[in-house]
Amino acid sequence: MQGRHPGESEAVMAELMMPQHANIMGNVFGGVILALVDRVAAVCAIRHARRQCVTVSVDKVDFREPIHVGELITAFARVNFAGKTSMEVGVKIVSENVLTGEKRHTNSCYVTYVALDDTGRPTAVPPIVPQTADEQRRYDRAAKRRATRVMDRRYDQGHGE
Repeated sequence: MQGRHPGESEAVMAELMMPQHANIMGNVFGGVILALVDRVAAVCAIRHARRQCVTVSVDKVDFREPIHVGELITAFARVNFAGKTSMEVGVKIVSENVLTGEKRHTNSCYVTYVALDDTGRPTAVPPIVPQTADEQRRYDRAAKRRATRVMDRRYDQGHGE
């Protein structure tokens, strides 16, 4: 299977935050952000695999700063690493005050997806072919996170020490 460059599957989505997205303090609910993260990351994973994909895990959700009603949030997603059937998608959320143009990096996380064949079973995905130093750094870090997740899963299933 031929490898793919991370840029081939990149996905971007934007949404204006309205009162129904916020708590009584005017801050956007974390669940609203996570729903956008899952949607943009799913598009990214499906583009990479050219298959239906399902969410397996959401790792390391960092809520760095609150997002407020009236701000535009843009979600940027890219496949950082692809294993045999799974992919790690990195998502970055940028909040923008559309009146002033001020932008803030407010959230980041990693989402793992598995590609499915026509019968709903995991199926192979193309490998990632990093081409820049930044892509290689993301790939290497994602590979380490994947190794940790695999070891944690083995331990949780009673196969560890």
